[in-house]
Amino acid sequence: MTAKKEPGGFDACWDTDGGNLDVLAPVLMDVSPGRAGQKRRFGGELLPNVVEAGSRLSFSGFFRNDRDGGRKGIVVLMMGAEP
Repeated sequence: MTAKKEPGGFDACWDTDGGNLDVLAPVLMDVSPGRAGQKRRFGGELLPNVVEAGSRLSFSGFFRNDRDGGRKGIVVLMMGAEP
């Protein structure tokens, strides 16, 4: 989450468990540096919730920290799942 009036994009991660990866847009599987294809198509970056190499945290944990080491909020969306 951000307090910016007009953020330049977004970062998101998705759970790889229990989903049908065959129906995903191929660009979602492209996690090359910069993820230009994802930014062009979706306006942000969508990464599988795997371990981020630099921090050794899952992306859901990595996204909870800002660049200055502070904590930030995240939003969890549960699609097609019972609470």
